[in-house]
Amino acid sequence: MLVIKRPQLLWLLVPFVLYVGALPFANRVEPVVLGLPFLFVWLLAATLLTPVAVWLTWRGDRKAREGRQRS
Repeated sequence: MLVIKRPQLLWLLVPFVLYVGALPFANRVEPVVLGLPFLFVWLLAATLLTPVAVWLTWRGDRKAREGRQRS
């Protein structure tokens, strides 16, 4: 029920899906992207997207909290 009350928490699933859920599909050496194995690029992208997902969650939670305080 927590997700129904606070849907912005769904952003926290993005890192989980990138690291764990999609890892079996990204576990490839070929193709090479910018001279790096695909798995390394995938993990690097997931690492860079994790703070974005946390920031979006924080921003949504802050707006929801402000909305509850006003009403």
